[in-house]
Amino acid sequence: WDNADFSRGVGTTFYQEFSTLNTAKPPFVRDVEAKVRRYLRSSYSAVWTLKITWEKAPVYAARTDTQKTITYQAVLTTDGFRSYILMLYQDGGMQWDYTRLTSTNVLIGYT
Repeated sequence: WDNADFSRGVGTTFYQEFSTLNTAKPPFVRDVEAKVRRYLRSSYSAVWTLKITWEKAPVYAARTDTQKTITYQAVLTTDGFRSYILMLYQDGGMQWDYTRLTSTNVLIGYT
């Protein structure tokens, strides 16, 4: 992740928490569970999930360019014993000019 800069009033960040220990699971949580099961080939039943969305986030420093933005999500989930994170990026959503970032070893995702 790089530094997003919301100081110019462009873009937004929001989150939604899903506590599903003793409640019916919404479709979003069922989808997260299915992805964890599919990717890790293990049983998984979430008791808590947090979805954080950075929408149309301009790169730091926004004073130089607020037109090129990125929209992405981090989904944190746990069954109380194991925890996972899903990193989701909007198709075509990476509009930051990576050649102008201070770091030159740019990746989308994590290592």
